Order: sequence, then structure tokens, then C-alpha cells
Amino acid sequence: MQRIWAPWRMKYIENAESADGCFLCDARDSDNDRESLVLKRDRDAFLVMNRYPYANAHLMAVPNRHIGEIEELEPDELVAVMALVQESIKALKKAVGAQGFNVGINIGRAAGAGILDHVHVHIVPRWNGDTNFMPIFGEVKCINEHLLDTYDKLRPYFD
Repeated sequence: MQRIWAPWRMKYIENAESADGCFLCDARDSDNDRESLVLKRDRDAFLVMNRYPYANAHLMAVPNRHIGEIEELEPDELVAVMALVQESIKALKKAVGAQGFNVGINIGRAAGAGILDHVHVHIVPRWNGDTNFMPIFGEVKCINEHLLDTYDKLRPYFD
């Protein structure tokens, strides 16, 4: 049997049920953007890397206001979040050569939302041939770059 090491996942596993507060608000309020993986801040929204990504360079556009329902966002908040989605797609094409994207919002537990009380939009870059047998047969998803290396690669595109 082949083993694939992903020791950074242990922090997620250990804190999955016991986390206090909102990690998105924690990132929003952080003084250290690199440590909190925040790539850009605007008046109404911010952009953060997903610490437990589905794919390399998986980003999230998040309203600054802690709110769980998309229909309760103000028009300016919606525009700010979608502007970050648009900017992210442009940057990911240049920075990591993304060839496609999955962009989506999981609203409610039934839809797969892991965070129920702070709405956010996922921006997941994709590449031709980026799926393989590992998730199907090995139940393993390989992320090919360290988070902080990806952060450093992306950050200049959001200045």
C-alpha cells in the first residue's frame, strides 16, 4: 500500500467539531494576511485561500459582514463579492494557468455547506486532465503545491 502524507489536514480534523467562532471572520480580522491567507480586502468583501482546498489555488470570495443567507446581502456586498470572483478568475489564469473554473455557493447543510452562517463563493481552478484515478480508487485528493507557496504566487495579482 502506498501512503500519501498530508500532515496539514490534522489541524482541520482535530478542530472540525470544536472550532469556536467563524474562521472567515477570524481571517477578515487578522493582522497577518499571509498567515490568514487573505489575498485582497475591499470595503464590503475579501478574498481568502481555502486552507483545506478541493484543488490547488482554491479561493473564496467572502462578504465582510457575517451573514449566512445570500438573500440577506446588500446589493453592494453582492457586487463586491462577484467583483472578487471575476478578479480571481483573471488572476488564476495568469498565475497558475487555470484552464477552467468551478464557481459556486453551497447554501444550507443539504447542499453541502460546511459553514452555515457566513456565506461565501468558492472559486476552484481546473486544468485539462486534472482528475485521475486517485480520488476514485484511492479516496485521496492530491494538492500539488504548499499553501504558502501558492499564496506567494497569487498575492502580486491582487495589489
